Amino acid sequence: MQGKLIVFEGVEGSGKSTQLARLQHWLVAHSAFQKLQTAGIVPELIVTREPGGTNLGRSLRSLLLDHQPETALGARAELLLYAADRAQHIEEVICPALQAGSWVLCDRFIDSTVAYQGYGRGLSLSLIEQLNDIATEGISGDLTFWLKLDAAQGLSRSRRRGSLDRMEQTHLEFHQQVQQGFETLAERHPERIVTIDAAVTEDTVAQQIQTIMEQKLKTWYRKHLPIS
Repeated sequence: MQGKLIVFEGVEGSGKSTQLARLQHWLVAHSAFQKLQTAGIVPELIVTREPGGTNLGRSLRSLLLDHQPETALGARAELLLYAADRAQHIEEVICPALQAGSWVLCDRFIDSTVAYQGYGRGLSLSLIEQLNDIATEGISGDLTFWLKLDAAQGLSRSRRRGSLDRMEQTHLEFHQQVQQGFETLAERHPERIVTIDAAVTEDTVAQQIQTIMEQKLKTWYRKHLPIS
């Protein structure tokens, strides 16, 4: 059986990485998921991210996110670096895992490129869609959790964490445009994007996500492993 790609998306400070880690721990301890793994239906649970999910990706992540005042990175170059990271990620990590039946939890994927480089940078949405299709070979993910949070609130959270990366240092208007991009994507793709209120407590956000995952486990694996 084909595996599942589950993506976490959102503006800076929305809690994607935290909630991805919490979902990973919840799944590992979940009796139904354990049964799927024991039966060999889901061989592995893989956690990854973009950019940076491969050796090449880690080098690209440094170019994209480390603050390097001496290196000016244009919007089109930025877009192409993200596409290169994704193409390698798909070939090296995501496609082999899905073909083996494994689950992949990914911190950012195609929607981030549309939101950040399309709505944020103002680059052509049709060009971005074409590059995403090339890089992903048509893979869009089985389920995307969009952690909905006001951009200003998210940036405030990021600042409290400490040092900011190159993207986080961009002006508020840029992040508000990114937020609008995610809003639009969620409206256009309700079949795969689930909106999660990220303005509440961390535990409440986790509970929202776990409720959705309970439903998906029952839907996706009803024929293979009955789950009460």
